[in-house]
Amino acid sequence: MSAHPLIQRLLDDCHYPLLDVDNHDAFVREHEFSVLFFSDDPSKVKESLDVAVVLPELLRAFPQLKAAVVDRGSETALQGRYHFVTWPALVFLRRGDFLGTIIRIQNWDDYLQQIPEILARTPQPVTADV
Repeated sequence: MSAHPLIQRLLDDCHYPLLDVDNHDAFVREHEFSVLFFSDDPSKVKESLDVAVVLPELLRAFPQLKAAVVDRGSETALQGRYHFVTWPALVFLRRGDFLGTIIRIQNWDDYLQQIPEILARTPQPVTADV
């Protein structure tokens, strides 16, 4: 299954890696701050396309973040680690430890307020969903 063009743009033009259950851990541990984009099916979750458009702008505003797109085939397995239930989701991590999640599309000012607060949190170890 091919990705929607707006999500494919994140991979091709922005050069965000595509994460799956096999390469997720190495990516998130490698970077001080990472943000993972869980889109679900954009034909069903329309806000995913809005987040796909905003994400590169967020990285310009917060250059310390390293972004990745979570592969649709691995989203459910990885979602279990972060325990969010609403899509789309941006999951923020520090060296692989959980900082927080922003769900759905937000107003720009809300992102500018929420992201610094999330990045300043004490990280929580990620536990596998049992």
